[in-house]
Amino acid sequence: MSDWDSDAKNASPDGEFVRDTSYIEDRIVAGLPAGSAPEQQGDQTFHWPVEEGRYRLMAARACPWAHRTVITRRLLGLENVISLGLAGPTHDWRSWVFDLDPKEKDPATGLHRLREAYDNRFPDYPKGITVPAIVEVESRKVVTNNFPQIPIDFQTQWAEFHREGAPDLYPEELRGKIDKMGAWLFKEVNNGVYRAGFAGSQEAYESAYHRLWDALDWLEDYLGTHRYLVGEHVTLADVYLFPTLVRFDPVYVGHFKASRNRIAQMPNLWNYLKELFALPGFGDTTDFREIKEHYYYTHSDVNPTRIVPVGPDMSPIAEPHDRDRLGGSPFAEGTTLPGPVPAGEEVKNPEPFQEL
Repeated sequence: MSDWDSDAKNASPDGEFVRDTSYIEDRIVAGLPAGSAPEQQGDQTFHWPVEEGRYRLMAARACPWAHRTVITRRLLGLENVISLGLAGPTHDWRSWVFDLDPKEKDPATGLHRLREAYDNRFPDYPKGITVPAIVEVESRKVVTNNFPQIPIDFQTQWAEFHREGAPDLYPEELRGKIDKMGAWLFKEVNNGVYRAGFAGSQEAYESAYHRLWDALDWLEDYLGTHRYLVGEHVTLADVYLFPTLVRFDPVYVGHFKASRNRIAQMPNLWNYLKELFALPGFGDTTDFREIKEHYYYTHSDVNPTRIVPVGPDMSPIAEPHDRDRLGGSPFAEGTTLPGPVPAGEEVKNPEPFQEL
């Protein structure tokens, strides 16, 4: 999503942070002829055909909402089917910038700012210029930025392109539970840290703070007897929680004032996080340096000096975990793990303890 500092002003009269959750609700779906034009489904909604090479996932290592789509794409083996464009961690109100690439332009589309893709389809697009976004490469137009739907569609609509042995992250018999858990996580945890960090009054902050920690305490207890959030293996529910947990100690504790304690001080959540971090798709898509640079630099309302802190030392996240005590396994029998990260998609700052 867009995390620039105008978000901090998006508050109700009592100071509570209220996120704009209106997105481009187009979807890329199976069953339409490759090469065909999008089919209109409603006044402003279209379905686009699943097609290898037609689309590019625009993301940023810094953004937790984009991170979940990057993880899902990698776990399912869609790297050679849907390319990946990565914006840099810092930007201004005009939108994310592809300043990690030569000449500060995305190499596949020539876009400098992500806003260009939105304006190419919707001139003077009035809403947030958010990641993740899927862009049609040839037209350089945004297709969708509906972040809750993108991982689900990667699993359900792109199945013909999944790598052999890819996990089922959204098993049909568990979808109701995954959806329910995902909705709760978004409300109480994923967006809960923002509700605390962007609160516009002391009362709103304290309410958000206690609500967030109530949820984290519940997760700590739950993960004491459950290895994963839903079922016996990793599902999309775990993909939804990981980006928030992995950002918590380096950013949310200080920057968003979620300061009761670190995740590293909560044994079940910490070991759960360590297990996920060790899996291909999770730790190898995480860049702590870009995460910290984004939050501490871009949210100038929260951090006017834009000083990025040194630390904390995140190297213990790579140490062994204790989750085997609960039985089960990350993936079902017959599942194979992703291979090496494709050339050019490696995180630029791979060490979890790498300082500025």
